[in-house]
Amino acid sequence: MKILIADPISKRGIELLRANKAFQIDENVGLKEDALCEIIGGYDALIVRSQTKVNKRVIEAAKKLRVIGRAGVGVDNVDVDAATRRGIIVMNTPGGNTISTAEHTFSMMMALARNIPQAHMSMKAGKWDRKSFEGTELYNKTLGVIGMGRIGTEVARRAIAFGMRVLAYDPFLSLSRAKALQVEVVELDEIYARSDFITVHVPMTDQTRGMINKDTIAKMKDGVRLINCARGGIITEKDLYDAIKSGKVGGAALDVYEQEPPKDSPLLELPQVVMTPHLAASTQEAQESVGVEVAEQIADVLAGGTIRNAVNMPTIDAKVLAVLQPYLTFGEKMGRLLAQIAPQRIERLAIEFCGKAGELESGPIGRAVLKGFLENAQGGDVNYVNAPVIAQTLGIRIGEVKSSEPIDYAELINVRAFVEGQVASVSGTFYGSPNNPRIVRINDMPVEAVPNGVLFIMSNKDRPGIVGWIGTIMGKHGVNIASMSLGRDKEGGQALTVLNLDSAPSDALLAEIRKDKDIFDVKVAKL
Repeated sequence: MKILIADPISKRGIELLRANKAFQIDENVGLKEDALCEIIGGYDALIVRSQTKVNKRVIEAAKKLRVIGRAGVGVDNVDVDAATRRGIIVMNTPGGNTISTAEHTFSMMMALARNIPQAHMSMKAGKWDRKSFEGTELYNKTLGVIGMGRIGTEVARRAIAFGMRVLAYDPFLSLSRAKALQVEVVELDEIYARSDFITVHVPMTDQTRGMINKDTIAKMKDGVRLINCARGGIITEKDLYDAIKSGKVGGAALDVYEQEPPKDSPLLELPQVVMTPHLAASTQEAQESVGVEVAEQIADVLAGGTIRNAVNMPTIDAKVLAVLQPYLTFGEKMGRLLAQIAPQRIERLAIEFCGKAGELESGPIGRAVLKGFLENAQGGDVNYVNAPVIAQTLGIRIGEVKSSEPIDYAELINVRAFVEGQVASVSGTFYGSPNNPRIVRINDMPVEAVPNGVLFIMSNKDRPGIVGWIGTIMGKHGVNIASMSLGRDKEGGQALTVLNLDSAPSDALLAEIRKDKDIFDVKVAKL
């Protein structure tokens, strides 16, 4: 079996692969797209880091390819959808660079606080200027950590050791886990208002792209310092430049950028900005770790063994996967829906399989639900394999049970999220065939909703005319209703309206609906 190593990985990883006489290892680093397309057809496995772009064209040329291994966390340079359609496994190495990235983040924060790079350059220029580089202590300062996954958690631990107060924002970090980590859980606006330093550790999603911008910077303390060693684009660079020039932001430390390399960025002009060229994971230990890890994973797959850290499939054999695939897809959507209607910082997630669903292999379905639930916060970094680990890091307890209680359906999957006495729930089944899934309960209210596209979910008082009124408002704002489902607990009591929409409603539309005193709650979920 032939393995192409298209980007540099550690020698130990390569030696591990060469030790297997069944493998032919070819190192061909720096290939352009055309050259890669010409040769990839002969290979069973491909190993890359971030340099090589494995796009749809490359994947279509890969006639024999069974697995793509990414030595690192992000798979932005791999067309995962195209690989999935071709049945190619895509794997990453999510744990190998955690400590390196956390240490780099903390180093950047210290350099920013004490003006170390600026003072170093001054000394190299032959100067002895002590007055210009007066810094600030980290001790007793407040650090805001946005995103408490593996890296955010390690940064918080180091900050506490330095005597800093740590505020943490993560919609999925449970209060019990926060207490164990000795961090204070707050909302984003409080992070902005109270923090002396703010560091971001979130994936790039629609929600996080540009989340630090002129509007959010306006909510921050004067002189705040910002650190980004996560993803370029989370901080809007133009707005950061303007805020530093005005004095609102005291400085920034950046390892990632909207465009890399940032050749024309105005931030290069500012002495208050510390910059490194995407080095957070660039330590000997991290590169050794991810190189060995990806080599082991590739070897296991080609030998027909366990599939680990797959971002596009669960660890199950092909026959079982064929049966479970509709349930995996539906489970993800149920988890995604629950995440958008549940309170933040849940403590526990319970998944119940009833009727025929209880006869299935429930583990992969539970992981699919968990993956969908965590996606809003973790983005593309969460997959079937690492979802339980991420949940554990956030302090979310997961329970699965198969129930023999009588139900109204041939099969039913119930998913419930619990926090401080509050419960949010979603229940789903299939009508007739696995190709016809339905959401049949939301928060224990009966509905019948198709789990696709945009769902408008409204809790309201049961009164005549409200359905027509909602339809009129939707029409006025140019939003078409594809289907509608209604449920209520009793006549004149509480009702639930679920609409499948052709497009997402605007903030103005939602604000108009919320003005009505008989509307208790309105949520929009994107599936």
